Amino acid sequence: MFFPPQRRLWGNVPRIAHVDPLSPITNVGSASHPESRWGAAVSRRIGMRGTAAGRKRSAVKREDSRLFDGVAVAERSAASQSLGKHPGARSAFAFWVVAAAMAFALAASAVPSPLYVDYQAQWQFSAATLTSIYAAYAGGVVVALLLSGGLSDRIGRRPVLLGSVAVLIASLVLFVFASGVAWLYVARGVQGLATGVFTGAAGAALTELHPRSDHRFAAMVNSTSGALGIAVGAVAAGAIAEFVVFPLRTPYVLLAIVALVLVTAIALRVPETVERTGGGGVLRLQRLKIPREIRGQFALASLGAFAAWAVAGLYLGLGGSIAKELLQVNNHLVVGLVILSMQGVGGVAQVVFTRISNVAASLAGSAALIAGMLIAAMALPLSSPVVFFAGAIVTGIGFGLTFMGATRRVVQAAPTHARGETLAAYFVVAYVAISAPVVAAGFVSAPLGLATTFYLFAVTIALAAVSTLVGTVLSRRADRTSR
Repeated sequence: MFFPPQRRLWGNVPRIAHVDPLSPITNVGSASHPESRWGAAVSRRIGMRGTAAGRKRSAVKREDSRLFDGVAVAERSAASQSLGKHPGARSAFAFWVVAAAMAFALAASAVPSPLYVDYQAQWQFSAATLTSIYAAYAGGVVVALLLSGGLSDRIGRRPVLLGSVAVLIASLVLFVFASGVAWLYVARGVQGLATGVFTGAAGAALTELHPRSDHRFAAMVNSTSGALGIAVGAVAAGAIAEFVVFPLRTPYVLLAIVALVLVTAIALRVPETVERTGGGGVLRLQRLKIPREIRGQFALASLGAFAAWAVAGLYLGLGGSIAKELLQVNNHLVVGLVILSMQGVGGVAQVVFTRISNVAASLAGSAALIAGMLIAAMALPLSSPVVFFAGAIVTGIGFGLTFMGATRRVVQAAPTHARGETLAAYFVVAYVAISAPVVAAGFVSAPLGLATTFYLFAVTIALAAVSTLVGTVLSRRADRTSR
């Protein structure tokens, strides 16, 4: 999951800082925890200005609306203070090293997607097992987000970056030596844990390392590096598996080599950017809270996030099976390109349409999700990869815009004192969406068949998108009436 989702979903500024799918969490949103991924998630995925209504609010609300520029106000303050103690920390080279590492971490999460059908053929497991293996990654990310929020604030950015990349390398080694289904579960879970911890610290570090203190640009890099990393990882893995020997091992060996280069660069050239606060232990449980006064807005945003990330999970988890069984295409590269056409296009759509309002993003995104799933469903009886690709592209636009609009809605509605807990709850919804629906699809595909399962999935997503669209329209009318 730029993440979750999967992106930094945790803290004050960042990650989802990504969404990460997506995106990834201790006192998320608190000034003392600028690393929180939930804010980061906002930084990466949002990167826009507040709506007209938001700009008309009080000075405090206008200050909060700066989150739409991809930066939490609290994080700016905390980052500025820490950099005052580390005046030499800002570095263009260090900034791009961390950005490359962010893209790498999310790329690694997508590498197994084109290979699942090969694992399935080799070890003869069901579609339900396949999707459960895929979902183990999301489970690892959620555990990391809920237990290690603010970790890099307490022990420093560098130790967390280096340690999490080392654990990520360990997950790649597990994939290389995998000899059964249990290995895949463990490898994916460890991969999720490492990615969840890394993206939180990396999202905060990007903001602190930018040589011109350009928070908006740092947030855009944070978001796009995750989205493009997932897309490039899937395509690269597909190409390597298709044209190189040992397709279930070579991609991970090459990834491990790249990881060693990146961890060396981080160790040698990325400076520490915060004063270690220490105390509080290594693990700290992130609270989840939805204030009563925003539960309606939260439900609407969660519905949009569910629709967007459920589609992402379908393509990442079952993309290879769909291409092989329903489109009669037995090519790893094609599977990677399918993921690129959905996930990559989604990331680009967020950058291109970054200045539209959250209402416009939700409306356009919901409509695109409906149209994209309809086109993709039409491709199956035709066995047409071209039509399916077209559907994936339209769906990708819907994915990007719907999630962007939903995230902005939560950020705008959440009160300052509870923003961290609210965003934490929101991104848990996103990570559940990227995993649970596709796992359910894997289980029902055995008795119903993959084609029927895809049609049912498409109808479910369409209903969620329609509900999001109608809810957005009604919410906008209610806002206008109350003014």
